[in-house]
Amino acid sequence: MGIEAIASPTAPALAGPSKPGSLLRNRTFARQMAAMAAVAALLAFAAGMTAGKASAVWAGAAAAACCVLFAAFSRCRYREIAQLAAEMDEVLHSGRRVSFSDCREGDVAILRSEVSKMVAQLARTSEQLRAEKTALADALADISHQIRTPLTAMSLLVPIAERAADEKARSRALRELEGMVERVSWLVTALLKLARLDAGVMSFEKRPVRVADVAVRAIAPLELVLDVRGISCSVNVGGASFQGDVAWSAEALENIVKNCAEAAGERGAVRIEATEDALATRIRVSDNGPGIAEEDLPHVFDRFYRGARGEEGDPANPKGFGIGLSLAQALINAQGGSLHARNLPQGGACFEAVFPKMNV
Repeated sequence: MGIEAIASPTAPALAGPSKPGSLLRNRTFARQMAAMAAVAALLAFAAGMTAGKASAVWAGAAAAACCVLFAAFSRCRYREIAQLAAEMDEVLHSGRRVSFSDCREGDVAILRSEVSKMVAQLARTSEQLRAEKTALADALADISHQIRTPLTAMSLLVPIAERAADEKARSRALRELEGMVERVSWLVTALLKLARLDAGVMSFEKRPVRVADVAVRAIAPLELVLDVRGISCSVNVGGASFQGDVAWSAEALENIVKNCAEAAGERGAVRIEATEDALATRIRVSDNGPGIAEEDLPHVFDRFYRGARGEEGDPANPKGFGIGLSLAQALINAQGGSLHARNLPQGGACFEAVFPKMNV
């Protein structure tokens, strides 16, 4: 199989094993040959003492033949090792594609196979690092764009507030400015949480959690917004419970409810329901809005993805950053659950969080 080079071609070449013609300079081979010669001499002497001169000659000849065969086999082995070292140098330093295609049996062939596996793994790791580097650059570009939009709106609101003719107009501009500041603050906080989740440094409790408690904590920060917009939020969770972290589960549910409320619009409706069985606890949040566009459904949990409908409206006051659902999914996944989205037959979107009760 062909393997891409995984190191800089300018790195110095590694020293290979001894050349086939220089075996005697190899201390291991020299010691082995010396030991074999000593044993051969002792055997020839013993044969001469016990069976006569002729036996000593034949014993010495046999020992010499064994030494010659050992030297020949060692020469072939060192030639294979030298070839393997040269192929490794090709992979590590010369920037070429090298094929470890010799699949014969033997200890050197086994070593060749293991080296091939190691190089293939390193090549995959290198590809993953390059992909992560590209993803990081794309994420930084998205973050810059998402923060720049509200900052631009804030820069426009400041002179409006300064030039306001009356107190009412000034207060309105200051309220809008305060809203932009809160949006930027929420975005930065959400991004920090996602970074901690990606790094695996965020801790979660694992204890019984009542869905009713999670729903109360999730709705509390949104009550004012729901009331002002005339959006009803019904809760029907019964006594369902699951193993997880109540605080982080509430934050995930809050982001889902917020998304559904924005989709439902003025005087819309949001429903929170839960069911529990022997396998899992399922929490469903649905709305009576227009639903999710079919082309957006596979990307609804992608970071910074808002879809065609999310891009509509005033660019200085976008409806969302496209990060709330991504954060909700990450928080639920970190607790061993899963989050999925679908459209309801009667209209509206439905988000279902599933917390399994056993590992299958």
